[in-house]
Formats: sequence, C-alpha cells, structure tokens
Amino acid sequence: MDYWNDFFRALLEQFRPKLEMDHIGEDILHAIVPRSIGSIDVFGFNLIISDATVASWLVMAVLLVLAIYLGRKPQRVPEKKRQQLAETLVDLLLKTCRSSNMTYEQAEQVIPYVGTIAFFITLTNLTSIFKIPPPAKNPAFPIALAVITIIYVIVMSIKFVGLKGFWASLTYPSSALLPFKILDFFIKPVSLSLRLFGNVFGAYILMEFIYIVVPMILPGLLGLWFDIADGILQGIIFTYLSITYIGEVIESAHDSKHQKEEQAQVKAKMKAKALN
Repeated sequence: MDYWNDFFRALLEQFRPKLEMDHIGEDILHAIVPRSIGSIDVFGFNLIISDATVASWLVMAVLLVLAIYLGRKPQRVPEKKRQQLAETLVDLLLKTCRSSNMTYEQAEQVIPYVGTIAFFITLTNLTSIFKIPPPAKNPAFPIALAVITIIYVIVMSIKFVGLKGFWASLTYPSSALLPFKILDFFIKPVSLSLRLFGNVFGAYILMEFIYIVVPMILPGLLGLWFDIADGILQGIIFTYLSITYIGEVIESAHDSKHQKEEQAQVKAKMKAKALN
C-alpha cells in the first residue's frame, strides 16, 4: 500500500502544475493568437510569415509528394493500389459534379481545382494532430480561400454556359431577382469563410482548453472527432458547396433557355392560329 500511495502522490505532484487554473485565460490566448515566425522584404513591403503560412506551405509540399506518388506511371488497367485509390477519389468527385448538373466533360475540368481544395483544406485542418495550429484559425486563410473559390466559380460558370447564359442565370425566373442574385455572390464567400473559420477555430479553442484542464486521456478521445473527423468534414463541405455553386448557375442557365424556348413555341402556335 505504501508503494501505491507514493506512486499516486508523485503522479499528482507531476500533473498539479497542469491542473492549475490561475492562468488558464493567458494559456488559451497564447494558444489561439497567430504566431509570427519571421518576416521578409518583397519589393519594399515587409511581409510577416505566420504559423499559418508555414503550415500551408508544409501541406502544399505534402500534396505535391502525394500527387507525384499517386499519379506516377499510370496504367490503362490499374494493378497497383495507389492508382486504384487515385481513380476511386477522382470517380467520387466525378459523381459529385455530375449530380450537380454538370456533364462529364465539365466535371473533368472542375475536378483539378475542387480536388486540390478538398485535400488542401483537409490536410491543413489535420495539422492540429501534430500540435501545429491549423491555418484556418487565422481568418485571413479561409477568407482568401473563399474569395479565390467564388472567382473560380464565376469564371468556370461563364466558361460552361457563356456570358449570355450566365446573365440568364442571374435573371431567372424573374429579372426582379437580379440584385439578389448579384448579392448572393458576395454572401457566398462570406458564408464559406465563416463556416470554415468558425468550425476550425471553435474546435481548436476547445481542444486547447481540454489539453490545459484535463491533459490525460480525454484530449485523445475528443481529438478523434475535433482534430480528425471534423477537419475532414470541413474540407468535404467546402468542396461540395463549391461544386454546388457552379451547378446552380448551370441549372439556372439551362432552365432559362428551356423557358425561352417554350415561350417561343407558344408564341409561334398563337401566331399560326391567328393566321389561320
């Protein structure tokens, strides 16, 4: 009994400092505030290199290695598991794009961007597993991704349906909706960025709080969701919404064209009856 009493007393003494609540606010603040790694001068501008920048570049390097590994020496009939995995992921993205009113050819053009975004966001969110702050907890990161994505959505939508079709999607089913449709393209990037930032930032604060207050066992269990599952989920949601936004424009453009064709047929029939 003396042995176990000494053991638990020593264990408690080791973890007592971690259980102290006096400076918990400062500890959490230190964990969530963006950290500056350094700075560089570019054309007279002093650019600050934050932890989000470093994590993003590390993830890009990992993505490059994965792309080379999965896409190296492809065969018409895949025999290696890495090619089968790559084709499964591409096929999944193809089906998602096709379910959003895209043709097979259109889906093939969209996949390189949305696939890259999916892996990039997912892997950056998973950096918290290695105690590297996820870049999405810095508001600049999700805002930049959302702005680039909405610009990509507009460009690809115009490419698929043309300027005339894109304009038709803004005025369908009524021209009175034009101001709201335009406003929607400003609201969408806000929604994308806030959703990504809010979920990642909230999960990061919660996990840091748990690591400080209950450093044993519980962080590992909750980390399975907040560090892994939720990080993957946010990447999937961001990607799915990006695909859906393009699909909405295509669907509206096609519906508008179909409506005009029906109206033209009705007018032609009425004109034919009048002549008869």
